[in-house]
Amino acid sequence: MGSNSLKNPLLFSDEVEPGYVKNSSFLKSSVKWGLKIVMWVIFIAWVGVIFLYPGEIGSQLVEKIINATNGSVFGTSGSLFLVFSAPILLIAILAVAHLIISGEHVFEKSKSSKKPGFRLWTFPVLVDGPFGVVSAAEFIGITLFVVFIIWAMYAYTLRNISLLTLFDISSSETGRLMLELTGLRCGMLGLLCLIFLFLPVSRGSLLLRLIDIPFEHATRYHVWLGHLTMMLFTLHGLFYVIGWAMNGTLVKELLEWKRVGIANLPGVISLLAGLFMWVTSLHPVRKDYFELFFYTHQLYVVFIVFLALHVGDFVFSIVAGAIFIFMLDRFLRFCQSRTKVDVLSAKCLPCGTVELVLSKPRSLQYNALSFIFLQVRELSWLQWHPFSVSSSPLDGKHHLAILIKVLGGWTVRLRDSILSMSEPELSKTTITASVEGPYGHEMPYHLMYENLILVAGGIGISPFLAILSDILHRINDGKPCLPRKILVVWAVKKSDELPLLSSIDMESICPFFSNKINLEIDIYVTRESGPSMEEGKVHVASSSSCPFSGRSMSPLVGTGNNVWSGLYVIISTVGFIILMALLRIFYIKPYNVSTWWYLGLLFIACMVTSVVIFGGLVIGLWHLWNKKASANDKDEDIDRIKVESTPSYGTVEDKDLTQNNPESSTIIQYGTRPDFKEIFASTSRKWGNVDVGVLVCGPPTLQSSVAKEIRSHNIRRQKRDTIFHFNSHSFDL
Repeated sequence: MGSNSLKNPLLFSDEVEPGYVKNSSFLKSSVKWGLKIVMWVIFIAWVGVIFLYPGEIGSQLVEKIINATNGSVFGTSGSLFLVFSAPILLIAILAVAHLIISGEHVFEKSKSSKKPGFRLWTFPVLVDGPFGVVSAAEFIGITLFVVFIIWAMYAYTLRNISLLTLFDISSSETGRLMLELTGLRCGMLGLLCLIFLFLPVSRGSLLLRLIDIPFEHATRYHVWLGHLTMMLFTLHGLFYVIGWAMNGTLVKELLEWKRVGIANLPGVISLLAGLFMWVTSLHPVRKDYFELFFYTHQLYVVFIVFLALHVGDFVFSIVAGAIFIFMLDRFLRFCQSRTKVDVLSAKCLPCGTVELVLSKPRSLQYNALSFIFLQVRELSWLQWHPFSVSSSPLDGKHHLAILIKVLGGWTVRLRDSILSMSEPELSKTTITASVEGPYGHEMPYHLMYENLILVAGGIGISPFLAILSDILHRINDGKPCLPRKILVVWAVKKSDELPLLSSIDMESICPFFSNKINLEIDIYVTRESGPSMEEGKVHVASSSSCPFSGRSMSPLVGTGNNVWSGLYVIISTVGFIILMALLRIFYIKPYNVSTWWYLGLLFIACMVTSVVIFGGLVIGLWHLWNKKASANDKDEDIDRIKVESTPSYGTVEDKDLTQNNPESSTIIQYGTRPDFKEIFASTSRKWGNVDVGVLVCGPPTLQSSVAKEIRSHNIRRQKRDTIFHFNSHSFDL
């Protein structure tokens, strides 16, 4: 992604096994390792403080830090910000330097150990259950969070009991105070979980890029943390409500808005907003009423603002770091999405799929496992939908394509709009697209293995079309590319989806590719017992070309230029610190402002202002720099002609699927599902005892089935490796 591209040739050798490494000087490697060590030390110390904070030792440690720094201009809020929020912002800033120094990825031959490897991030431990497919690292993370919650509640309970022994009160009063103290501890514990909640949903986050976990996979961490956080906040509110009811002051306490101390009413509003988001995000609701989930989730603004009013600036500073990173990402996405994007062509395919080709600038790079968020304003001003990119970055410098399966109301309206554009007797309909992204892995994992198995279900073939095209382009152009054996396993419900695979003219991309790569395609048509009369024919698709006005996707994306995205984070962070210092020096201290909720509001205002003013300045300069670079691009018209002359899906009648790719071995089986145990076993026998990268894109049931067989196969062969992708997973056999 971004400036990371592959330019150096592959180095082949018979003595060693190919891998994917970065070619860099000793000085560069030393600096990178130094940055990694510093970031790990900061991260471990930060997590250690959070883990220990519920106990006496951690509480005393934080208190000592507050006493040592409380004399600064920032006061107690600054001290708590330094302990709980500053470390993650510092890691993000160091990540900028690491990404810039890392530079471009290079393929080389690398020696691999003969002993079986074990990678925590890749080996599937759980394949069924509420968490889906869970790697070893994820399982460790889940376990640590469970241990943390249990330990924190135990430590807080001991502290509560110790505190109650200091008062001489009746047993009924003891029970009520115990409830309220437990509610207080649940609220504090919820805040500690909230520190992590917003990090996974920062789509272009430097932190996610640093550890190479794309947003679409990190979203599951947000879901897990969201359930845990809201459970704790719900208990926090519930225990207080029960305690107030026992004391007969429920209504009074709920409506209380104190000047000094915790303001209850903002907390009630924040909790209600959180509960609405939580309930509508549950799987049954989200599955059947996605729009309700999507619109309700915008209440996160209410949740955050009223949380700050509820607890004040010094408590809110505990969670401010992650929220600030999310604000940075959200504002950058907003700026990118304001650009209207030309739809170069739109097609409705007979199998119920829509293809859109979008204009993009030359400077906006992506890899073949990327995806974008798309908005069509004629259909909805609020809805954004994610789609895998189905074109290779090498298909064209100024466009990318996506395939959209017509399944719901939004996609049906999109198809109808395109069909109306193709009818000359109807009024001309226009499509105005806006795009966020592309997002995805930093490293093109599909190029890291000599042997690949691509498993797709239905429209899940879309990213694999991009992968196949990318590999063929690279082989034809002599660019770095390791894959030499590829097996495509594709399960579809009906045979009318088969023409999707015919969209790649492999022989045109790479003539005589069968001499350079072994490609096998196994297709399973699950709901048909045999070929129909129309089998193998690709019917004419309804298509429409849109006027080109020079409007391309904006390159203002967090996964784009490392220098500009780094400056955006650094200057916005420095601006926030400056604004807070100026506010305290010239307003809060001179006027003795002490109202908690008002200080929380000022804290939020400084965060937003720093992102808009300081970050906006960087974005403005970034935009001007890109505009100047685009003006110097002389290839745009040539590339546009190539895009417009690209063959359409199904422009030839009665064209057989296997004739489009004559050199590939395509087998179609009807009325059966893939037997992955047999597939992996036969592939091992055929290819030998080799490492195989397996990428999966399809529904959760397909992912679980593949993961289960991969885990079993890896354990038998003593090889364990798993890598995850958007709506997909990949493994090593």
